[in-house]
Amino acid sequence: MHNHLTPKFSVITVCYNAQATIEDTIQSVIAQTYHHVEYIIVDGASKDRTLSIINRYRDRIATVVSEPDKGLYDAMNKGLRLATGDYVCFLNAGDSFHEDDTLQQMVHTLRELTELPDVLYGETALVDAEGHFVRMRRLQAPEHLTWRSFRHGMLVCHQAFFAKRTLAEPYDLSYRFSADFDWCIRIMKKSKVLHNTHLTLIDYLEEGMTTRNHKASLHERFRIMAKHYGWLSTVAHHAWFVVRAVVKK
Repeated sequence: MHNHLTPKFSVITVCYNAQATIEDTIQSVIAQTYHHVEYIIVDGASKDRTLSIINRYRDRIATVVSEPDKGLYDAMNKGLRLATGDYVCFLNAGDSFHEDDTLQQMVHTLRELTELPDVLYGETALVDAEGHFVRMRRLQAPEHLTWRSFRHGMLVCHQAFFAKRTLAEPYDLSYRFSADFDWCIRIMKKSKVLHNTHLTLIDYLEEGMTTRNHKASLHERFRIMAKHYGWLSTVAHHAWFVVRAVVKK
C-alpha cells in the first residue's frame, strides 16, 4: 500500500515596486503542474505598475494584500498569517521555481515516506535578469541538514527551504537584513525530519545587496550565530570564513 502524500504549498511573494520582475515570478508559480498550491502576494503599496500586473493574474492568486508595511520581514509575517498550506515557501519578486514541475518533483521525492517531513530543502541556481543560468549557489545544501549546519553559513537558500507551516514562527523584526537566517535556525531546532529533495528548486535572481547592507547583514549574522551557537564557536567559525574568502579569491 503506497501512501501518496499530497501536501498543500503556500507560496508567498513579498514585493514593492517590482514591475520589472513580478510577472516572471507569478508565471512561474501559476505554471506549476502540481495543483495543491495557495499563492499569496503581499505588496507594500507599490507606486509603480506592480499591482496592475498582479491584477492580470488575480483569478490564479488566492490572496493579494497591498498596504504599507514596516519592511520586508513585516510583510513576510503577514504572508505567514494568511497561509493555510502544509508548507510555506517564500519566492521574492524575480525568483522563480527552477522548472514548471518543481513542486511535482518535490512531492515525488516523498513517495517512500508515510508522513510529511518538517522541512524540505534543495539547491538554488543563480540567474541573471533575463532568467539565464549564471552558476549554482556557492554554498551547497548538506546531505543531512540540521540546525547546527548553519554554523557554516546559510547552506540552504531561504527560498529553497520549505518549512511546515505549523513550525514557522514569525520573523524577528529586530533583524533588518538576516531575519531569514535566524528563522530557518529556529525552525530546524524544532524539526525532527529534514528531507533533502536532491533537486534544484529555485532560480534566484542574482542582484546582490549593496555593500553597506552586506556589511550590516554580516554583523547581524554574527549576532544570530552567537545567539544560537555560542560566542566562542561563532568566533572560531568566522575566522574560517575569512580564510575561505581569501582562498576563494
